[in-house]
This record gives sequence, structure tokens and C-alpha cells, in this order.
Amino acid sequence: MEQKFAILTGSEGPVKGVIKHIAHGEFKNAWQFVSVDDTLHLTIAEDEHGKWHKVDGIEPYLFGWVDELAEQITKLQH
Repeated sequence: MEQKFAILTGSEGPVKGVIKHIAHGEFKNAWQFVSVDDTLHLTIAEDEHGKWHKVDGIEPYLFGWVDELAEQITKLQH
């Protein structure tokens, strides 16, 4: 799948980046976000119950980013 643009809400304003679908370990439905300035890396994956979790990326991170990114991914898939 090609890369798509995404925006996350950062503590100091919007964080622009790209997301792409990847396989990550045991997760076949994982997505990686990398900010345009390369300071933020976040990989989330959907479990067997349809719940999204952070599986890789920087620390610390804002917990809301998982939900924000999952919402944007869901819109891309439909």
C-alpha cells in the first residue's frame, strides 16, 4: 500500500507525517506513522478483537495518538 498523509494532535500543535501499512511481528494489520521531521515514530496494530495498540515507536508518546491514528486508518480502509 502506498503512503498516506496523516496529522496527529501534538502538545505543541499538529504533527504531520505519513502512514503506511506494514507487517510487524505477529501483527498483519499494523500501521506505521513517521512524522515529516522524523522525530516521531509510532506503530500501532489491531488485535483479534478489533482494538488498536501501540506495538512500537518512541517514548514518551501521547496515549490519544493511538486512537487518532486508528480513526484515520479506519477512514482510509473504507
